[in-house]
Amino acid sequence: MNGGRSGAPRSGIEGSIAWLPTLLGGRPKKREDLVRQPRTRRPQNLWLVIVDASASTRRNQALSHAKGLLAHVFDDAYRQRARLALLTACGGNARWQHQGLKAGKALQPWLEALGAGGGTPLFDAIGQAGQWLAQRHKRYPAESQRVLILTDGRVKQVPSLEAFDCPSLLIDIERAPIRLGRAAEIAHQLNAEYRHIDTLK
Repeated sequence: MNGGRSGAPRSGIEGSIAWLPTLLGGRPKKREDLVRQPRTRRPQNLWLVIVDASASTRRNQALSHAKGLLAHVFDDAYRQRARLALLTACGGNARWQHQGLKAGKALQPWLEALGAGGGTPLFDAIGQAGQWLAQRHKRYPAESQRVLILTDGRVKQVPSLEAFDCPSLLIDIERAPIRLGRAAEIAHQLNAEYRHIDTLK
């Protein structure tokens, strides 16, 4: 994506690995592909994370693998002092956990307690996220926004979706022997980068 509408991220040998910008640039194949956050840079970044925690994500430890990746993302957001918005899709409705707050250690207990159950209100979450981001952009026009979606794509059908007005990445956590493969279709509808979680190991 070459950084999307917010411009190409800076690479460097100093600072911690910025996983979300790295993955948005494609699967890293060599050391130079890792985007590192310069220690002296303090950007005004917002990361909106949508987590599909519906009952189907219990299969083949899909949610467990997603939680491991989320731990890295939250830690990265904390070290970069990024704002974090967190939306879970499970049960009957999408639910906000954070809305533009600074990432902190308080997220760890929540992440450990996160379980799967209920239906898949993923498209409700995507709709809410798009509206919230648009409103926030009007309030903070200089803020750099990025979206990360983790889902197994286990839905009956994929409706027409409106793409986010910022770089976005969908990570497919479907790990069943027989896969529907609808997460890739969702990513296509959203004009988002697509990665399967198994390719990130």
